Formats: sequence, structure tokens, C-alpha cells
Amino acid sequence: MEYCVCVVGGGHAGCEAALAAARLGVTVCLFAINLDSIAFMPCNPNIGGTSKGHLVRELDALGGEMGKNIDKTLIQVRMLNKSKGEAVHSLRAQADKHNYAKEMKFTLENTENLRIRQAEIVGICKKGETFEVTTNFGEVFFFKAVVVCAGTYLNSRCLYGETVINSGPNGFLPAARLTDSLRGFGVEFMRFKTGTPARIDRRTIDFSKMTPQYGDEGCLAFSFENDGVRLCAEQTPCYLTYTTEETARVIRENLHLAPMYSGLATGTGARYCPSIEDKIVRFADKPTHQVFIEPEGTRTNEMYVQGVSTSLPVLVQKIMYQTIVGLENCRITRPAYAIEYDCIDATALANTLGHKEVAGLFFAGQINGSSGYEEAAAQGLIAGINAAAFVVGKEPVVIDRSQGYIGVLIDDLVTKGTNEPYRMMTSRAEYRLLLRQDNADSRLTPVGYRRGLINSDRYQKFRDKMDSVARGVKWANALSVPATERLNSFLENSGTAGIKNAVKLAELLRRPELSVATLLPFLGEIPDYLENLTIQEQITIQIKYEGYIKRQIEQVERFKKLETRKIPKDFDYSRQKGIRIEARQKLSKIKPDNLGQASRISGVSPADVAVLMVLLKT
Repeated sequence: MEYCVCVVGGGHAGCEAALAAARLGVTVCLFAINLDSIAFMPCNPNIGGTSKGHLVRELDALGGEMGKNIDKTLIQVRMLNKSKGEAVHSLRAQADKHNYAKEMKFTLENTENLRIRQAEIVGICKKGETFEVTTNFGEVFFFKAVVVCAGTYLNSRCLYGETVINSGPNGFLPAARLTDSLRGFGVEFMRFKTGTPARIDRRTIDFSKMTPQYGDEGCLAFSFENDGVRLCAEQTPCYLTYTTEETARVIRENLHLAPMYSGLATGTGARYCPSIEDKIVRFADKPTHQVFIEPEGTRTNEMYVQGVSTSLPVLVQKIMYQTIVGLENCRITRPAYAIEYDCIDATALANTLGHKEVAGLFFAGQINGSSGYEEAAAQGLIAGINAAAFVVGKEPVVIDRSQGYIGVLIDDLVTKGTNEPYRMMTSRAEYRLLLRQDNADSRLTPVGYRRGLINSDRYQKFRDKMDSVARGVKWANALSVPATERLNSFLENSGTAGIKNAVKLAELLRRPELSVATLLPFLGEIPDYLENLTIQEQITIQIKYEGYIKRQIEQVERFKKLETRKIPKDFDYSRQKGIRIEARQKLSKIKPDNLGQASRISGVSPADVAVLMVLLKT
């Protein structure tokens, strides 16, 4: 049987890849070892968070599914970093993880051009222009393009102290044979490790010793299609508690049994998501560590112990978890574990996420060395779009670093590579004032529309919104606000100085304490479009940060000059004696598309780039 695109794996990357390609009109078959693992959350039951929320908003702006799916299934939502600037505001939602997976599977099942199959892919080879894909049942399928989204399943094994089980996450079967098949394409592999905490029975928790953590009131949604919609009337609380000195003692006494300290674990772990053993060792002077108890859903008693991932033996886990405040009598329903798996060196990929040497072969998600659902989904969307583009002969989509966190994520992976599980952070984005989560649509919805993932109705609403914001900024710059006793009283109570004479509204909005929303009672009659809270927010941000935004736009223009200086694919770096040997070796391996990408390769100095620029001119 012949399809256009094969998607290997049904995790968050695979779901986005399959949906994007199918919605662009090509036939797709998605294979998962177990269909119950589709969009499953084997680790934390939430979507978004610092910088990750940016990725989900960008994904939605391009026409992806994750934002819509979490909006359907969230049980709590909060805006993080509200005390800081808008550039680092990030939405985070607690998911009903079982409903999340069911809703995504339902969407896949009912998408035109898309078929899902339960099977393990054991072999991929290319014959001419066609990929031959073999399942563990001996079936053979033929495709024009393949997107490998194997997640953490390749040769995976779970570690519980000295107990090692060859398994994928959450007890699903591993993919034991695909690694060797992919090596036939010259793909190089690394070994990474991640972990997850235990799940415990809600009925055995003493919540009276903990601090409830509630969601935010108001209309907060990931999908721009749900702007202004209140999604969850009754939000489910999480709870904050702490480890104790007894927790540290139990861990220290049993540290020799933890695989990462005994030498049993060989994979490289995530720096920014350390196990509780790692925290106790690295921060030995800290008497306690924060722990968040999070619900896995509304129809289960299982709770997630955020912040206490471990690979200690199960018998030790039972003792250790009961030393945490409020968990003195807790019962474990699923023990914690570490998982090791194969992933590729992503520097073999182009910014399209296609393999540089094998046309039509794409990779997305944790197989590329990243960590997290959101990072995986973002890559899956781009790989799916570009696999469809490859099939029909269209130009690929590349999101650059000035367009979105998605561009930063992919560029970092394929240009710099990673020697540990890569996690997205706001500090990785050099243009983060421009790449806010609130304006992801203005940056990326036109791209999604041009590609066919955003329909005309949604695009028209987007254009109407952009028009209203532009009119609102002009209105704020023109409107004079009179100095009244009532206004001055409000200003002083807000912690800012009063005014003696009438001033432009824009001048007031540049004060950190003020916004369009807070000043509305003093503005008299307002345009109809200002009743929209999103429009108010955008006007405030654009005026408040006008000077900073202008400077960052100038930086982007300088960045673009390097990005547009293309480097021929057959450029022979080995013959360029003016470039240092290390730089020649790195450039020959990465084969950057342009000078900008070349400048970001580790080991390539500004002097090397300057020489390369001269060589390209001649």
C-alpha cells in the first residue's frame, strides 16, 4: 500500500507532524507501537510554562493542534511571571492527561487523508525516490517522505535502582530495532536520559499541611481561536509542600543505589530537570526543596509529585516519599523511574528538520535531543509541513530566530547540537522582546495562512485584530487626557505621580504602573473595538515598549543581512586556508545554509566568519 508521508511515532511530535501533512492535502499514515500511547503524557501532566508557553502559542498561530487540545482538556490555567515584563509572561495549564490523549486521538482519527496504525516500525530503507517501511508484523509500506518521531522509545530501558526493564515510558513497549535501520542512512546516535516522579494516591495525602495553588481568574487560553473565552469555570488546585532534612538523609544513605551514581546509567541527563538525588548532592546546603502535588485528571486519584523525580529502588522510594511534608502516609500507585533512550545528532539536519544527505527523511521531537512535550510538538509541526512540501514540490518552511521561539529551538539543535537533553528557555532567544507569547499570531499566522493551515475566516479575524490594534495605537497617541482630581487621586494610589496639565494617553501608558484597562474610566467615550481586552493589552504593550522594540527591530535587520548571505551547498571549506582548522572542520560537518548560521556554530569565530564573507564575495 502506498501513502505520501509516513509518521513514525504517535507522541506530541508525531501528532503535529501527521495532522499538518494531512491538512495540507497529502495522504499520511501514522504508526504507533500502541495506539493508547498517542499524545500520552508520561511525565508532567501540564502544557506550557516558562518559554514553553511561547512555543504552544506559536504552534497555534501556525495552525497546529496542541493549543486547541489543551484548551479543551485543561483543569487549571495560570499566567507565570506576571510580576516581570511581558516578554517572559508564559501561560501554563494543568491537563487532564487522559482526556488530553483521548481528544488528540479523536482528532487524528477524524482528519481527512490521515490513517493511524498500531505497529512497531523495524526497518526504513530508500529505493530510488521511495522509502520502504517495514513493520514488526512483516508488512511493507511505501512512502515518498518519512518523519521519524520516535520520542524516548528507541532502545529504551527504565531504571528503578538496580532493577532495569527494557521498556518505553509508562510501561509501553520499546522500539528495539529502528536504531540499527536508521544507521544505514549514516545517522549518528547518542544516549540520553530523563526521568519522572512517582504517582501517589490522593486519598493518602494530608493536604492540610500544604499550601493550595489556584489557577488565575479571567479568560486565559492557548489558542488564539479562544481569545476572550473562559475555558474552565471550576479549576482544580495543585498544592505546594517541601522535602525535609529526613528526605535528604534517606537519599544520601541510599545514593549508591541510584543508577546515575552507581554507574548503571549511561545516558546523559537533563541539566534543567534534575532528579531529587541530584538536587540533594548539588545543593547540599539547602535544608528543603519545593514540591508540587498536581492532579493527573478529574476522574483519577493519582497525583503527580512534581520536583521529586528519582531512579532509586522502589523500596527506598516508599520511605523517601513519606518524609515529604503531608505525604507521611502516602501510597505509591506508580513508582518513579529514569529512562534511557537513543537520540540522533541533530546537526545532520537542515533547518527544515530534513536530513541533509537523505532527501525526504525528516526527524522531530526528542529523537533530536530535545526534551519536553512543547519542544517536540513544535518540531513535529515544522517537519510535517516540510514533509508535505517535499512530496508536492513546494519550498519548505523555515522559521528563523527573529520570527519565533520555534526558530530558536530548531536552529540551536541543528547548528549547535546538544550534549544533553535540550530545554527551551527565554534566555536562549536574543530577540525575546519581539517574540512575546501575546504577539505570536502577528508573527506567524500569515505564514500558517500562506501554507494552508489557517483558514480564511480565522485569517480575516486576525487581520481585523491587527487593524484594531494599529488604530488603537494611533488613537492613544492623539487622545489628550485632562488633569482631574479623580485621575490624580488614582495615579497617586497606583504609585505614580499626578499630572498638572492634560497629557497624551500614550504618555501615561509609558508608565510601568498603567495600562489601557486601568485608565479606561478616565477616557470618556471610547471606540467600540477597545471593549476587547486583547486589543487593550496589545495597545499598552506596543506603546509602553516602543523604544525597546524599535532597537530590537534594528538588531533583527542586521541579523537578516547575514541570514540572506547564502553559502553554496558544495562549498569546499577544506581548501580555505584563511579559516582556522577547527572552524573548517565544524563548517564541513554542519554545512550551514548562510553566514548567520555559520556564525552560530561552536568553534567558528567572528574572524572566521569575516574571512568566509570575503571568500563568498570572490
